[in-house]
Order: sequence, then C-alpha cells, then structure tokens
Amino acid sequence: MTTEFDLGALLAERGAERYELHGKYLNHQLPRMLHTIGFDKVYERAEGAYFWDADGDDYLDMLAGFGVMGLGRHHPVVRKALHDVLDAQLADLTRFDCQPLPGLLAEKLLVHSPHLDRAFFGNSGTEAVETALKFARRATGRPRILYCEHAFHGLTTGSLSVNGEDGFRDGFAPLLPDTAVPLGDLDALARELKKGDVAALIVEPIQGKGVLEAPPGYLRAAQELLHKHKALLIADEVQTGLGRTGDFFAHQHEDGVEPDLVCLAKALSGGYVPVGATLGKDWIFKKVYSSMDRVLVHSASFGSNAQAMAAGLAVLAVMENEQIVANARATGELLRSRLAALVDKYELLADVRGRGLMIGIEFGRPSSLKLRSRWTMLQAARKGLFAQMVVVPLLQRHRILTQVSGDHLEVIKLIPPLIIGEREVERFVDAFTDVMDDAHSGGGLMWDFGKTLVKQAVANR
Repeated sequence: MTTEFDLGALLAERGAERYELHGKYLNHQLPRMLHTIGFDKVYERAEGAYFWDADGDDYLDMLAGFGVMGLGRHHPVVRKALHDVLDAQLADLTRFDCQPLPGLLAEKLLVHSPHLDRAFFGNSGTEAVETALKFARRATGRPRILYCEHAFHGLTTGSLSVNGEDGFRDGFAPLLPDTAVPLGDLDALARELKKGDVAALIVEPIQGKGVLEAPPGYLRAAQELLHKHKALLIADEVQTGLGRTGDFFAHQHEDGVEPDLVCLAKALSGGYVPVGATLGKDWIFKKVYSSMDRVLVHSASFGSNAQAMAAGLAVLAVMENEQIVANARATGELLRSRLAALVDKYELLADVRGRGLMIGIEFGRPSSLKLRSRWTMLQAARKGLFAQMVVVPLLQRHRILTQVSGDHLEVIKLIPPLIIGEREVERFVDAFTDVMDDAHSGGGLMWDFGKTLVKQAVANR
C-alpha cells in the first residue's frame, strides 16, 4: 500500500484556518493577543530579512524569530545542505556508532573558543543551559548556581530556576535553590561564593531582557572570583553568540574572559532544525563521563542528528565566507548611531544601547505636561504599554516587525537577521522617526490605540 501525502494541498485547503486551529488546539492566548494588538497577519512566504503577504506586500523582519534567523530565512547554502543530508540517507541516530558530522561541527565551533575542548549537542537553548547546570554541579560537587537579576536562561525547570523574571517563575514552584545576584555587583557575588556551596555563575554577557550589558571588567573580575573559590563561569550565548553582537561570542568583547562552559543555540540552526550546544573544558566533560558505566549519563534522543549538524556546519560556512560577523558589527554601529542621534530630538526617547545587531530602544517619562499626563495614564494601567504603542504602528503603517524586549519594560529590542544592510537601516530609521513624530505631535491615532491597550490591561487584572 502506497501512502500519499500532499503538504501543499493540505495547506491550500486548511491554511486559512491557522488562527482558529491555534486557538482550539494550542496556546489559546496567542491568537487572542495577536488579534488585540493587530498582529494577526497572514504571511505567505519569507526570504532573507523579509516576509510577504498574500497581496505581495513586503515586511521587514527586525525580530529574526527572537534571534533564530541569524542568516535570515531560507538561506540557499543552508537549504542545499539540508537537501544534501536528506538525499544522502545516512544511518543516523543508531545510538551505537560515531557519525562524522557531530565531530566536524564541534571542531568548527571550538575554533572560535580555543580555551574550550569539547561539545555536547542537544535541541534548544534551554537544553544547552540545562546541560551546563548539570555539568557544573557534577564537576564541582556543589549544588548551587548563581544567576543575575532579570536574566533569561530558558523555561524548563532547571533553566527556570536561574531565570531572573518572576513572571515566568510564578506558579511553577518549587524550583531549584539557586540564588540571584545583581548584574555587575562583584560584592554580592563574593558574599555568595564565601558560603562554599556555589558550583557556578551563569550570565548573559548582554541580557536579552532590556538589552543590559555587563559593566566593563565585570566578566573578567567575576571569573577571577569564581576560580578563586573553585567555581565555574557559564556564559549563556544562546542569543548573543554567533556574531550577534559584532564578535563571534559576546564575552569576547572583554579581554581575558574564558568561560568554563558556553551555551549556544538559536542562530546555529540556520532557522531550520532545532539545535543547542554546550561547549566546555576537557576536565569538566571527563568528570561527567567518568567511566564507561556513565557513557549515557547525559544524552539527548535527537541530539547530534544529521540534519541539525548539517545546518550548523552550513551556518558556520556562510558566516565565514560572507563575513557575517563584520557585517553585524558595521551595520549595528550604523543603526545604533542613527537611532542614538534621535534621543535629543524626542523627549519620550530615553536611551539607545547595545552592541552589533542587538539594540535596545528605551522610552521614558517626558517633560512636557501634555505628554506626561498621557504617559502617566499608560504607566498606571501597565508598564510597557508605550513601547507596545510604538511596535504596533511600525507593523501596521510601515510593515516592520519588532517587539518589546520583556514584560513590563518600556524597551524595544532589535535583533534583526545579521545579513541586513544600509537599505534596511534607512527603512527602519525613517519608520521609527515617523512613529516618534506622531507620538510627540499629540495626534490621535497612536494615543487612541493606547486607550485600547489600557482597557485591555485593566480587564486582565
């Protein structure tokens, strides 16, 4: 019997039901939220840094799937690699052999971290973090992990235990007994280390929530403190790694920082096949895999699968051949400088910060009475509504996809594909200027939408 399956026919028949299907069978709050803020678009196709709808209108993607689409969508080199690996019909995931692709990808990644020696491949960023937490505990024989306030390291139970955002943690206790310290506070770190039970500090060199960078010198000083107390430094580079900040890893912006473990994911996938990686020192891996009896003490059913490894190898080839890191550095500096020049022009614009193509745009309390009263109205209902007010017209008027950088934050985070250039910078800055002009003019459209958001926020209380 021959099974027939026509994906194109299925999508043609049922694709229009996308929001109804999601509301009925998946997270019912997602379509509700998208309808409320006017993000319920129907995108037909995508390529590079753009989407297109059924009318043929293009949309500039400044979100990159929360950083997954580092090379944009459907990069031809990554697509070809996946076609090739499927056509090769490899004997994949036998569990009892050693295929070449995982070793080749590990070799390529470790070139960029010469102080590290080995890699473990899983399926996501949160799994890469879970691996690092387990390895740190096993290697040091200690139970406690330190993390930074406002951090985001994932949503599974272990990674949630080092997540610094209460909104994600609420309702899921008990979590692991880990401890938060303020980002940049070496005294707080030292106090915790003196207790003698700390396995590691996990830190994002630039926090995704709010786009907050570790202060200059902090990572190196923290590393010295940790090693003095026989604890480890874990760098969570899930979002900041693979060129995002204008260096291959964000911790490399500071001389002398050599984390004991590094977590990767997102852009390594090429936007196709989920993959996570935990890079680490040889002695740590040998503590975990200490005997043949412990050969499977940490593993992943789909880890190191051929499709993910092929995608990762293709991504690294593109990054090298197309000078992706250099482009992220140069284009990011252009975009950040153009936006920073607007801070003095708009009283609602408080700050522009970041590195490479990871940029935070922060809004703040205006000085003029009329704008201040409107700002206060939004803040009283729910902090973060003004940033959402900016995000919506960027999409509705200018067909640019962005989003706020976290709950209750007046910050938009720009993490576009690393392939964008001057054309996309011009388009975004022109659109952002138009939205800011509207916000400061006292015009009704934007603030009328603000009232809708206020009503929604009040109703959800």
